[in-house]
Amino acid sequence: MANTQGLFIDEDADLLPPSDDRIFKTMLIHPDAKQVLIDIISTVIEQKVVDVQIRNNELPTMDLEEKNERFDVNCTIETEKGFKDQVNVEMSSTERVEIKKDRGNFINKYTYYASDYHSSQKSVGVTYKNLVRTYQITFSMHTVFPNRHDFASWFSLRTQDGEQFSDQINLIIVELSKLNEALTKPVDQLTSFEKWSLFLKFAPDPVHRNLINDIITEKEEIGMAATLLREISQDERERAILRSRRMAETDRISDLLTSEEKGKIKGEQLANERWQVIVADNHAKLADKDAEIVNKNTEIELLRLQIADLQAKNREGSVR
Repeated sequence: MANTQGLFIDEDADLLPPSDDRIFKTMLIHPDAKQVLIDIISTVIEQKVVDVQIRNNELPTMDLEEKNERFDVNCTIETEKGFKDQVNVEMSSTERVEIKKDRGNFINKYTYYASDYHSSQKSVGVTYKNLVRTYQITFSMHTVFPNRHDFASWFSLRTQDGEQFSDQINLIIVELSKLNEALTKPVDQLTSFEKWSLFLKFAPDPVHRNLINDIITEKEEIGMAATLLREISQDERERAILRSRRMAETDRISDLLTSEEKGKIKGEQLANERWQVIVADNHAKLADKDAEIVNKNTEIELLRLQIADLQAKNREGSVR
């Protein structure tokens, strides 16, 4: 086992969360993070990666309102079998607003960008047969598939009976919200996948500090990631950016909830107004019915009087 001396996280260390999409990217594109990135990708795609090259590694614009802001790591890899593929790694820390429980917005967006990523590779002068494989890896802080027990899900193009049609597009979603079972395991029984997932979710949490340090003892690359995370966490600029982004996100959620509450109040007002109209309409109809009954009763009484009068006249005629 490699020497992990000095890689541990102090008990009182105040770390920025690697589960934040910007911090996640900042950590993985660090000049000293190559081995970290190689190990994460190797773990997720279940192939030994021997080299990785980051593409378009400049951080996105600082403007938080910029619509094309994306915090992901776009890279090319080479495996020990000689394959040269492209991989996009991202952290999804913000849950998409959904109407139904089928996660339609998240899944459709995910599929759309993964397909776009695959088709963006250079194709001029390349036969279709030689197009590289694409891996879209997403670590998600929220649950995407509530009915699936596994925290990692791998999707590719397959027939209805499960036979693989193509390995060109690979979608891998890691749900960090499903790590409760991994938390109960002894560290030496954790898989590499579980160790990385636990680190990404719980590294800044003092409650799990001993667990993370035990994982560092078991896996050198996670110790390297912890060192990079400590360095990033000491950067006041990064802390200011995180606070600003969280404030913007909090404002967005607050505005959304306020709009929902206003909509609910308005809906209740409209429903109450509609109910008052219905009640008033029913009262008017009842009043009309009451008037009809009064008129009918009056008509009946007049008929009775007329009948009584006719009967009286008939009796008088009979007497005569």
